[in-house]
Amino acid sequence: MADAAAARARLCDPAAEVSAHWLIAEDGTTDPLVCETRRAWHAGAGQWQGRDDLNSRSIGIELANPGDRPFPAPQMTALRALLRAIMTRWQIPAANVIAHSDLAPGRKIDPGSRFDWQALAREGLALFAHPPATAAAPPLGPILDALGYPPADPDTRLAAFRLRHRPWGQGPETPADRRTAAALSSSRKYPGGIAEGDGGGAPS
Repeated sequence: MADAAAARARLCDPAAEVSAHWLIAEDGTTDPLVCETRRAWHAGAGQWQGRDDLNSRSIGIELANPGDRPFPAPQMTALRALLRAIMTRWQIPAANVIAHSDLAPGRKIDPGSRFDWQALAREGLALFAHPPATAAAPPLGPILDALGYPPADPDTRLAAFRLRHRPWGQGPETPADRRTAAALSSSRKYPGGIAEGDGGGAPS
């Protein structure tokens, strides 16, 4: 959607059949749209950690952004505050704060390569790894399985993984991809619920 007002109108339109628990505008204004104890329709088809129907087991956060620009500082500040509160309320670990692109590789690309996952990770609100070049580099496929990525063509899963964890990565799978995945796998803890974020204003 073009902006937060358009996104809110769509998310509140029953005919659109999309919804989310929260919407954060560009200026940081945070609107509760669906009670967190109720199901919203934000995740769409996809899987995480072998589970489908993620609308029934996740909290959806929408960030107003058309996808062609960075996320403004006030919006990211509001997101960090909201995430802290949600993660505390529902005992959601950082490993379960995921992107729409994580649960639906190839179908979704949001919030996209401009989203600052590293900033969230520095505050314990998501996972992001910078493994040393000397770290072990085991095969990528089994590690992506363990992390929770759903089955997909290897190139599609690699693209989804890079979009989130190595947006600068290009070309065929590299040892750096494998080292990053291994570092994430060694630090993950997966009890609790899922906070699933979109970056485009309205999910499909």
